[in-house]
Amino acid sequence: MDPNTALELVKQGVTLLLLDVPQYTLLGIDTQMFSVGPAFKGIKMIPPASHFLYYSSSTRDGKDFSPIIGFFIHAAPSEVIVRRWDQQQERLVKVSEEEEERYCQAVKSLEFDRQLGPYNLSQYGDWKHLSNYITKSIIERIEPIGGEITVACESGIVTNAPKTAMEKALDEQMKSSKFLTSVENSQSRRCYYTSIPCVIKQKGIHGQELTSLNIDKTQLLESLLIKDYGGSEDVLLGELQFAFIAFLICMGQSLEGFLQWKALVNLLFGCIEAPFRTRTQLFTKFIKVIYYQLKFGLEKDHTDTSGAATGLSALLDDSWLSADSFLHHLCKDFFSLMLDASSVDGHLLSWTRKLKELLENNLGWEFQRNSAVDGIYFEEDDEFAPVVEMLDDPSCN
Repeated sequence: MDPNTALELVKQGVTLLLLDVPQYTLLGIDTQMFSVGPAFKGIKMIPPASHFLYYSSSTRDGKDFSPIIGFFIHAAPSEVIVRRWDQQQERLVKVSEEEEERYCQAVKSLEFDRQLGPYNLSQYGDWKHLSNYITKSIIERIEPIGGEITVACESGIVTNAPKTAMEKALDEQMKSSKFLTSVENSQSRRCYYTSIPCVIKQKGIHGQELTSLNIDKTQLLESLLIKDYGGSEDVLLGELQFAFIAFLICMGQSLEGFLQWKALVNLLFGCIEAPFRTRTQLFTKFIKVIYYQLKFGLEKDHTDTSGAATGLSALLDDSWLSADSFLHHLCKDFFSLMLDASSVDGHLLSWTRKLKELLENNLGWEFQRNSAVDGIYFEEDDEFAPVVEMLDDPSCN
């Protein structure tokens, strides 16, 4: 990070004052996670932006932990956010306005400064790539009542739906959690994600036309953008990032987040016409988003202060990352679509190739590309490679 940028972030830094958090509690913000020490009172020098705070209470010896609870915050420059640990509920709660004002003044007078740990700015770049479309309005749009995202509120999400091996494991984890018995009205505390149809059904449409609508989800994408996202591509991408963070940063404990992320990825990768004609810039941004999500998730060096590995490869079972997974099939079809096209935007093609290389190098996945003529294979750099058209869009650089 540029020194001037870092200095500016320090000057405008947000303070998260966390009172009475017990020792050994696992606590994280964004991509950073640590174990609470005896003098801990919070985190300082947090860049003003959207962030995700999450925690897990422990037994007195620090060996066993409850399911993770997380929530998003959107912090303004120099803001002080105050939460207090409720011992009976084992969770962070808001304080009264009077208390908050008193503690804000104490923080600004540096009364807590020695007990505040600094936000690790060296990891802020990773977080920005994972959350750059998440705004205050998106948080307010999706977050559950009370703001808390936890496995305890997700029981029975996919009772009647077919499950992958990973989904079954997460569902069993939820059912076996002793924390579930202490949560009332959990259904009202689920996230307000957009409903993404798996299969398109329309009255008056039958046969080949209906089949075509399900093969190419461009029309469904357009309909959802207008009806549910107010025509904003960035709101859709913000929901994609929100769902991914709720799942991954919560260390795999939000099945609801995973299912929404999977539904949106299925929707976007299932479009054939949109990447070339109607939504080229959206798809360039989408590929960048999923590239950084998978790049972060597949890194094997994510650890908390206890030395435990975190990240996608540490959290998901092998079947999710296998060459027979839903993601592999979606990517294979999309890569073939892009790389076999006669004309494609240069920015989109460039990021598609980066994503393809990431999956090939990190997972060993193979994406053989066949021509439309008798299955003859052509190299990407030969005369049959797609024509590159560079659109003048600085936001896609």
